[in-house]
Amino acid sequence: MIKVNLICIITILLGISGNANAQNDMLDKKQEKIITISALTAKGDLERLKPELVAGLEAGLTVNEIKEGLVHLYAYCGFPRSIRGLQTFMTVLDERKANGINDNPGREASPINEEGSKYERGKKILGELTGAPQPDTLSGYSAFAPTIDTFLKEHLFADIFERDVLTYAQRELVTISVISAIGDAEPMLKGHLTISLNVGLTPGQLQEFVKVIKSAIGEEKASDAQKVLDEILKTRNN
Repeated sequence: MIKVNLICIITILLGISGNANAQNDMLDKKQEKIITISALTAKGDLERLKPELVAGLEAGLTVNEIKEGLVHLYAYCGFPRSIRGLQTFMTVLDERKANGINDNPGREASPINEEGSKYERGKKILGELTGAPQPDTLSGYSAFAPTIDTFLKEHLFADIFERDVLTYAQRELVTISVISAIGDAEPMLKGHLTISLNVGLTPGQLQEFVKVIKSAIGEEKASDAQKVLDEILKTRNN
C-alpha cells in the first residue's frame, strides 16, 4: 500500500511539474495583446488595432500600460505611428466611457533616480539587458555616428527603459513586435530576441510570439521572425 501511494504521489508531482513547464512556455493574454497592439500600430493598421486595444483592456492591461507601450514603440517605428496609435486609443477610451465603462488607469511611473549622468545610466541598463558590460570604446555605427549612440543610451535606455510602468520583458515584447512588423531589420531583431531571453522570456514563449505575429500581420513576417529565432536558439543550444 505504501509503495502504491508513493507511486501515486510521484506521478502527481511529475504531472504538476509538467503543467508548470507547459505554462512557462505559454504567453498570457496580456502578453499576447502587447504583441498584437504593437505590431498593428507599427504597420499602421488602425482599423484592426482598435478592437485589439479593446481586447487588451479586457485582458487586464491598464490604460497606462497600453499608453506606455505605444510611447515606447516610437523609438523603433517613429512618432507618426506612435501618435496614430495613441489617437486610436483615445477614441477607444472615449467610446468605452460613453458606454459606461471606466477602464483601470493603472499606476504611473515611479520617480527616476537621476544620480549619475544619463549616458552612464543608459549604458548600465543596456549592459543589464544584453548581459554584458558595454565597452568604453565605440565601434561600428556608434563610432561612425556617435550622436546616435548618445541618443540610444541617454534617451532610449535611460529616459524610456528607466520608466517602470512596463517590465523589461514587456518592453522587449513591444520591441520585437515592432521590428518584426517593419521588416528588413534582422540584426536588430536578432539582438532583441536575445535580450528577450536574457530578461526572462522562454524559448517556448518566443515560439508563441511568432504564432501571434502570424495571426496579427501575416505569414511572411512571421516566417522571417521564425528564421531569426531558430538561428538564435540553435546557437544557444550548441
